[in-house]
Amino acid sequence: MYEKETEQLQKIIDDSSRIVFFGGAGVSTESGIPDFRSADGIYHQKYKYSPEQVVSHTFFMRYPEAFYEFYKDKMMCLDAKPNAAHLKLAELEQAEKLTAVVTQNIDGLHQAAGSRTVWELHGSIHRNYCMECGRFYDARYVKNSEGVPRCECGGLIRPDVVLYEEGLDQNVIRGAVEAIAAADTLIIGGTSLVVYPAAGFIDYFRGKHLVVINKSSTGRSVRAELSISAPIGEVMSGLHV
Repeated sequence: MYEKETEQLQKIIDDSSRIVFFGGAGVSTESGIPDFRSADGIYHQKYKYSPEQVVSHTFFMRYPEAFYEFYKDKMMCLDAKPNAAHLKLAELEQAEKLTAVVTQNIDGLHQAAGSRTVWELHGSIHRNYCMECGRFYDARYVKNSEGVPRCECGGLIRPDVVLYEEGLDQNVIRGAVEAIAAADTLIIGGTSLVVYPAAGFIDYFRGKHLVVINKSSTGRSVRAELSISAPIGEVMSGLHV
C-alpha cells in the first residue's frame, strides 16, 4: 500500500539536503500513545473534567492531585518505544539529510530513536523540577510517586511541559522557526494543525517541497506538493536513505 506516494516522497527526499520534520501526536500513536483528538483519543473519553481543563496551568495549581492522576495515567507512557517513523527520521539526520525535528509531542521518543536536534514545542515528560528549589527529577520518579510528587525539600514537582494558558519557551520557538525557515523540504506528519501557536510555525517555510502525511485531513489548508492520508510509520518505513 501507498507505493506510489512513497515513491514520490522518496524522489523529494533524494532532491533534498535540509529537511525539517514537523510532527504531532499521530507520530506517536503507532507507539501506543493516545492522541487527543481522534475518535478514540483522550478528548472522547469520559472524565469529570475535560482534558483541556486538566492540563491547564490553573487546574494544576488548584488541583494537583487530580492533575497528576490524569497526567500519570494518560500522558506518561514510559514503556512506549520509538516506531518506524521515529527511527527513519533519526536515520535521515544521521545521513545529513534532515536538519531538525520540530515536535508538539512530550514523550521523548524522537531522542530515544537517536534524533539529536529536536525542538520540543510543548516540553517533555522526562524533565521535572521542584517549584521551590529547582531540583531535577526524572519521569520514573514522578510516575512511581504516590499521589502528588514532592521534592526532598517538600516543594511541589511539576513537569517541564507547556500547559494550557502558558506560553512556549522563546528559545525553542527561535530554534524551530530558524530551522523551518532554512529548510528546503518541510514534512508535516501526524498533526491536525489545530493547536496554535505551533500550527502557525509552518508559515515560516519558504523552501521547495512541502509534504503532509496524516491519517485525517489537516485543520488548516496547506498547499502541499504531496499529501498522503496514511499512518506515518507505514509510509516512512518504505523510504531509503
